Amino acid sequence: MGIGVLGIGSYLPSRVVSNDEIAGHTSVSPEWIVDRTGIRERRYGEPHQSTSDLAVAASRESLRAVAGDPAVIVVATSTPDQPQPATAAVLQAKLGLSGIPAFDINAVCSGFLYALSVGDALLRTSMAGQIALVVGADKYSTIIDPTERRTASLFGDGAGAVVLGSVPDGYGIVGSRLVTDGEYAHLIEVVAGGTRRPLDDRARADGDHYFRMNGFAVREYAMQVLPDIVEPLLKENGITVADLERVVFHQANDRMIEGCAARLAIPMDKVPLSSTHFGNTASASIPITLAETAENRPLRRGDWVLLVSVGGGMTAGAVLMRWFDNEAVAEPVGE
Repeated sequence: MGIGVLGIGSYLPSRVVSNDEIAGHTSVSPEWIVDRTGIRERRYGEPHQSTSDLAVAASRESLRAVAGDPAVIVVATSTPDQPQPATAAVLQAKLGLSGIPAFDINAVCSGFLYALSVGDALLRTSMAGQIALVVGADKYSTIIDPTERRTASLFGDGAGAVVLGSVPDGYGIVGSRLVTDGEYAHLIEVVAGGTRRPLDDRARADGDHYFRMNGFAVREYAMQVLPDIVEPLLKENGITVADLERVVFHQANDRMIEGCAARLAIPMDKVPLSSTHFGNTASASIPITLAETAENRPLRRGDWVLLVSVGGGMTAGAVLMRWFDNEAVAEPVGE
């Protein structure tokens, strides 16, 4: 048996944050944001909403499509509810799924693909025959400097989830590639809040509690690393770009995605965009976009789907799957 996606869910907060609002906090115009990023709006969670709250809604939606409870919960996030315990443990309690292993993965915007690969591996070994809940959830509005135009214009909040389980041979996840290049860790970071730099008054005065990114260097890294992981992954599975039905990139921003697609010679009609209206939702962006594209332009059984990401660390990942639609319906979890 293979391991594939049996259910998908997503959650976007109701508060829409326009470019006009972002422009009001920065020195740029709404047109500047659209021209450089393609993003027109994003969603912010309410002050009372934590990352686990976003994750609950997406998880419940994904679990509606399956019978039974997951054997494990893996949450990808770089904005946890708190330093400890894991946000996955909080999510587990909110879903009423006590007793199963639940843990976090932090590979920043590549986190969902790392979590997906871990879930896949567990279901092929010690948890064979069971299902896994894999979640990407982030609330970047809490770590963005609202006056910094290059980051405030990009990020939004949201969560996406998939349920992994057994599918017939020849379907599901057929391969993945993950890479981390820690020598570039400084390109994307939140400096304060850990053991190296405590989150004290001085750190706040210096702005070290905010997210920082060297956008130009990150783009250069993506253009270099993505062919090195995507092209071998396709080749070893006998797949070409022409065979792909859908390519879901991490939604850094529209312009970045267009550049990555061009670098890999992937036509944009194969590439769904959610960043235009949701911004960069970090580890949530791939499952949110997968849910959107599966709803708006349904995937058919046998379609080849490629998931691709670049994130802080620096990290990158690619997962290739052959789509299998699941038709089982169960009672909603936790309701």
